Amino acid sequence: MSSSIILIVIFLYFFGLFVISNLTTGNNDNKTFFSANKESPWYLVAFGMVGASLSGITFISVPGDVGTTQFTYFQVVLGYLFGYFVVALVLLPIYYRLNLTSIYEYLKVRFGNVSHKTGAFFFFLSRITGASFRLYLVAIVLQQFVFSELKIRFEITVVFSVLLIWIYTFRGGIKTIVWTDTLQTVFMLISVLLSIYLINDSLNWSFVDFINSDELKTYSNFLVTESFLEKNHFLKSFIGGMFITICMTGLDQDMMQKNLTCKSLKDAQKNMIVFSIVLVIVTFVFLLLGALLFIYSQKTGIIIPELNGSPNADLLFPEIALNSNLGSVIGITFLLGLIAAAYSSADSALTSLTTSFCVDVINIKNKSQEYQIKIRKIAHLVMSAVLIIVIIIFENYLERSVIDGLLVLAGYTYGPLLGLFAFGIFTDYKIHDRYVWIVTILSVLSVYLLANLDPTYLGGYKIGYELLPINGFITFLGLVLIRRK
Repeated sequence: MSSSIILIVIFLYFFGLFVISNLTTGNNDNKTFFSANKESPWYLVAFGMVGASLSGITFISVPGDVGTTQFTYFQVVLGYLFGYFVVALVLLPIYYRLNLTSIYEYLKVRFGNVSHKTGAFFFFLSRITGASFRLYLVAIVLQQFVFSELKIRFEITVVFSVLLIWIYTFRGGIKTIVWTDTLQTVFMLISVLLSIYLINDSLNWSFVDFINSDELKTYSNFLVTESFLEKNHFLKSFIGGMFITICMTGLDQDMMQKNLTCKSLKDAQKNMIVFSIVLVIVTFVFLLLGALLFIYSQKTGIIIPELNGSPNADLLFPEIALNSNLGSVIGITFLLGLIAAAYSSADSALTSLTTSFCVDVINIKNKSQEYQIKIRKIAHLVMSAVLIIVIIIFENYLERSVIDGLLVLAGYTYGPLLGLFAFGIFTDYKIHDRYVWIVTILSVLSVYLLANLDPTYLGGYKIGYELLPINGFITFLGLVLIRRK
């Protein structure tokens, strides 16, 4: 597939997003930007959140990871489902009762200013790195299959990618995103389903033939129950997945900002429950796609592309879609799906970072409307620049699978948020607020040492995604020690 065709597809796609942005923006005020005037239909938010939650990582890295881990990621996904119910029934009522713009305002109400700033700091760290992970994956695909042929440097690709997001979000913010995410979810689902159909068709398989094939059976194992010492044992993955959801959705301004645009708590809860069920189904479809990609590559002799001198399975899907003999339809479909998946999460991340900076860090609520709008626009631009810098750093230092890297990182950055919110919700204690930042830093350092400890010192036990609840528990214990008598 030629670079010119790819560029035309990208241009037409973003032209559509710009049109939607102009149609939905309305007033260029902060209430629209931050909360969409709390008028979003719950079903629209639920559908759009599917795309925002999956992102480009699910679109590429989850299928790519099937080659080494089979379907074991689904253990984590089942944990996600239970986590979403916790968010809907425990966290959302609190946020709506306090009528929050930023969810970290809860920490200020409950504990004080230092806790508020600490929570916002860890969100910044989590979301900047998480959004950068997602955009990095898109950037390397565009670089590998489009811009390298045009002799354009990776850094320029990154700037181009982030600039497009900034253009269609800087006026309407979350109100625009609620609508664009819906469109992007449609493109993503069409892409994955059509890709499965076209690859099966090229193998002279029906979908039923694929499901019943011996080849699929070599990839479809998802339960790891032999030894609890293993990193991806079912219980460890399930519990880790549950807490990842509670933190990466329920304690994350990015995901909660969409929920808080719903008209009422009841609508927000309906959105969360429906979205969680759909997400589990869609993620399983992506795992099926991953198995099919590896089966197809083995049958046709396609070699996994290299990145920085090493094979990188994250590039297998784009390699098959863009460089095999399956035709331009799958190539265009793949591009639309990838861009939709990536930007549906990255655009909301950029908006939530801007919101948190304005509300949590510099507290613009009591300023004049003109000043608020001015600061918001500057913050939006600064957050875009930060994303660009972090993505470029990743290009030089990231070696592991992107999905694995993202979930491991979550264990460090979301743990303190888990401990702070859990302590606030499940206890009545006040704390010495000025010491909170010390507790959270010590907690992160503790789990870092634990995660890098030789398993022989733990009786062969390998720490997996349960690192996050451990981090939260250590933070919780630290807060107990600084409680006020």
